[in-house]
Amino acid sequence: MRTRYSAFSLARNALKHHEDWPKAWRSPDPKPAYDAVIVGGGGHGLATAYYLAKEHKLTKVAVLERGWLGGGNTGRNTTIVRSNYLWDESAALYEHAMKLWEGLSQDLNYNVMFSQRGVLNLAHNQHDLREVSRRVNANRLNGIDSEALDAEGVKAYCPPIDLRGGGRYPVLGASLQRRGGTARHDAVAWGYARAADALGVDIIQECPVEGFRISNGRVQGVQTGKGYIEAKKIGLVPAGHASVLTERAGFRLPVTSLPLQALVSEPVKPVLDCVVMSGAVHAYISQSDKGELVIGAGVDKYIGYGQRGSLPVTEETLGAICELFPIFRRMRMLRNWGGIVDTCPDASPIISKTPVEGLYLNCGWGTGGFKATPGSGHVFAHTIATDRPHAINAPFSLDRFHSGYLIDEHGAAAVAH
Repeated sequence: MRTRYSAFSLARNALKHHEDWPKAWRSPDPKPAYDAVIVGGGGHGLATAYYLAKEHKLTKVAVLERGWLGGGNTGRNTTIVRSNYLWDESAALYEHAMKLWEGLSQDLNYNVMFSQRGVLNLAHNQHDLREVSRRVNANRLNGIDSEALDAEGVKAYCPPIDLRGGGRYPVLGASLQRRGGTARHDAVAWGYARAADALGVDIIQECPVEGFRISNGRVQGVQTGKGYIEAKKIGLVPAGHASVLTERAGFRLPVTSLPLQALVSEPVKPVLDCVVMSGAVHAYISQSDKGELVIGAGVDKYIGYGQRGSLPVTEETLGAICELFPIFRRMRMLRNWGGIVDTCPDASPIISKTPVEGLYLNCGWGTGGFKATPGSGHVFAHTIATDRPHAINAPFSLDRFHSGYLIDEHGAAAVAH
């Protein structure tokens, strides 16, 4: 077991100038065989491994990451957490995640810096206002906190905003989820890695997956850059590269991979104490604990795997932010980056068994993956351990693209959906 983080351990290590802290997790060589292998060392993959060990007592588990832990989409997002989705199936999944978020730091014995500062989704016209009313009512029917604000309510909750919106994007109202907010993305990955490692999970970095060994329709193991690993259960959680891996397993996915970019400003003193999102202008903004303004955009207009920003999207996004927040116009941007999002036709994820027995899939999150991290890992671990879906992720099966029972979150859940 790992040393528990506490005020006592902090004081004890302070006396030794913090030089004796143990490593947060091991870096072992892969074993020849495991009960289960998780491909993808981001938040969802690490959470899956943790819940496999904690809830289902599968401790002979390996997490394979082609790069460094948390170096994919987990470290390339805008850290927003919310559960105010429209459809019943989505609401159940994201609210399940929200309830886990609310106790995650205590569960992992690691501060994930979860801050329930509230999330505003702006309305700029009469159609937006009707959609706000529709979503708020749907959320309440599903037991999710949500409320509608008029323009004055938005200004009271977020004083820096300009209700005139530069004349182009006047703010007429908004929906508000007070339990929503942000969490530190790196801390989420590190916390799950540390907790999973303490339960016996092997976390193997710089270990790319090169193929699968499949016999009579059942997976036997995985070929990696560090050799062959036998496993009867393999969970794929590779974010934007899911379709690349499934083609190696012999089937195709209905997903499209696109760059999604974000950027941060120079740090300033606290000025914005909530998250503000606008679907009409495809921009959202919050302020980090370091004082940087964290700004997100919509997806790029082309398919690709480039983890970098593009100037046209940056210009469009910053133009919209400056319309809504004129006080930020003179601020300088420090850096921008891109993550690779895999989006399904109905803008909802796939958490499912696959045509290959023993091979399971968690992908297609689009721009909504980070906020679902604990809930996604929890239900996916159940699916892998029991070989049947959890009630919450049953609607998100791969078969829905054959049956036509889609969960269409396009435009229903704000911003990039």
